[in-house]
Amino acid sequence: MRAKKTNTEIRKEQILLAALKIIGLQGVNALSIVGVAEKVGIVPSALYRHFSSKEEILDGILDLMREKVLKNVQQARLKKHNALARLEFIMMRHLALLKESRALPLILLSDAMYLGTSARLSKIQEILESYLSALSAILKEGMEEGSIRADIVPESTAIMFLGMILPAAVLVNVQAPFFNLESHAANVWPAFVRSIAVIN
Repeated sequence: MRAKKTNTEIRKEQILLAALKIIGLQGVNALSIVGVAEKVGIVPSALYRHFSSKEEILDGILDLMREKVLKNVQQARLKKHNALARLEFIMMRHLALLKESRALPLILLSDAMYLGTSARLSKIQEILESYLSALSAILKEGMEEGSIRADIVPESTAIMFLGMILPAAVLVNVQAPFFNLESHAANVWPAFVRSIAVIN
């Protein structure tokens, strides 16, 4: 059982979520200590008790992103008992995450996140590598259980899976009036399954 969050942890998460909202609306470059503090409803000096700079907030956002993305994978393993069901669960959770926060893809795709900051670039690479590795592991399990074709390449298929989600994220951010996340999921998932599943 997870321990209850402390007041400090709750405040940090509030700050990070406020920062995500600003990035989602205005981009990474619009982020500022003053703007985040105003969004949370505190004075900048109170925010500095938790994060010493804008750069620390950006690093904190990446940590939060990693926690949320990999938590989806962990929950899929706990709640679903075969590879295809786990992958569908992950896709639906990640699409829901995109609806909650439009900023997540902007963070991954924006060079403002890591230009001149090799440590942050390494952190982004580690998040993507961990995610793709977890997807590959589920695909390999599906191959072993006989639900996923033996001739797929798990690593490439994991990237293909990611490709169902990231373009959707871009369309959400440009607010394309013709685009609906739920319809996208309903259409793209069966096509993905047909491309990898063993047909009995």
